Amino acid sequence: MKGYLVPHPPLIVPGIGKGNEIPDTRRAYEQIAGEIENLNPETLVIISPHSILYGDYFHISPGSGAEGDFGAFGARNIQFSVSYDEEFTSLISDLAGKAGLPAGPLGERQPALDHGVTVPLYFFKTRRIVRISLSGLPVIDHYRLGMCIREAGARLGRNFVIIASGDMSHKLPDSHYGFAAEGPEFDNLTRSRIEHGDMRELVEIDPALCEKAAECGYKSIVMLAGAFDGCKVAAKVLSYEGPFGVGYLTAAFEEISRIESLLPTLLADRDEKIRAIRSSEGEYVRLARASVEHFTLSGKRLKRPDGLSAELSNNRAGVFVSIKKDGNLRGCIGTTMPTEGNIAEEIISNGISAASRDPRFDPIESGEFGSLTYSVDVLSPSEPIKGKDELDVNRYGVIVRCGKRSGLLLPELEGVDTVEEQISIALKKAGINQNEPYTLERFKVIRHK
Repeated sequence: MKGYLVPHPPLIVPGIGKGNEIPDTRRAYEQIAGEIENLNPETLVIISPHSILYGDYFHISPGSGAEGDFGAFGARNIQFSVSYDEEFTSLISDLAGKAGLPAGPLGERQPALDHGVTVPLYFFKTRRIVRISLSGLPVIDHYRLGMCIREAGARLGRNFVIIASGDMSHKLPDSHYGFAAEGPEFDNLTRSRIEHGDMRELVEIDPALCEKAAECGYKSIVMLAGAFDGCKVAAKVLSYEGPFGVGYLTAAFEEISRIESLLPTLLADRDEKIRAIRSSEGEYVRLARASVEHFTLSGKRLKRPDGLSAELSNNRAGVFVSIKKDGNLRGCIGTTMPTEGNIAEEIISNGISAASRDPRFDPIESGEFGSLTYSVDVLSPSEPIKGKDELDVNRYGVIVRCGKRSGLLLPELEGVDTVEEQISIALKKAGINQNEPYTLERFKVIRHK
């Protein structure tokens, strides 16, 4: 089996750009196109980060086919019409379901093909495809879905090539998204691990680094890696360049021989990280975890334990409880002002809410306990400020208010690097337009992990 990592800059298409803005990437695309032509696959499996994205579901090839064009990039005359490999799609969905992965063609029935699909198709010719979206599910689940892709192809005897579409960091020098040191760091690390064929290290890149690098291709790479699970892989970087502040990496992957599955090692590594975190938990976090687990198992509120510190038992404050699963947010609820008799009761109450009442997520289930980590933020009383110059994303949280509407954002959040971003997100949470008159407040937090 062969697979490829390709970027998807529309400017590489001659009808959109001049055709020479990204020369190394274009040459790599042409090389890959020649290899695919020689392989003559029945189906291309294309993983795209720009198709329909669900937080808890992998969306796969709805219907019998789809169409698309480059109208969004000024070239509506370049059009695509593809047939979906419905048998392949159906079997991937079935295997995913048996593995406990929510995946399939449900949702919007026939969305237009996005540029994560059409840019590769421009070079690889229109043929039968399976189009797979990423999701908000953990990285390890993307790896496991890649395993389902391979198994489905093997059961059907399908000759297929897998294409992981995705760009690297969008925060390289001269990027209009702004520069972040993590951008080049992520790109160099990803490139190095591909060059060395180190699939384990590739799959275990720190999610916080991915977030700060503002990449869009990492989970595509992980799903491709999952399709090669149990294989010794020859991996080769074909090109890398970043002319517009965005990293464009192309690479080829080929199975050499069969070896043991990497999945048990990846799961063991994840469990060991969780154990290390658990061993260093303080009483604030232990109480939050106990509250969540007790409520999830019994449906009842945890009784405040004996022997807690005086700070937890006697003081009052607003508290936020945040829950993550494999590095991804799984729930976060809090109070800006105290609503309970003490901080301990505040943690117990907000732990229950974060686990079961965050509207962005389904309630936590007991089977997830082993992969969850927690943090508890204790808030100081807020104070009004005159403007954004009095904010610091690493020191202060922000509250925006307009009439009865208000929105809050905690400090030191991954991916929130500027005060402007902090205020903008808080305004969106509150449903306040940036042109409306609003006031600002700031507060400090003590974060317990």
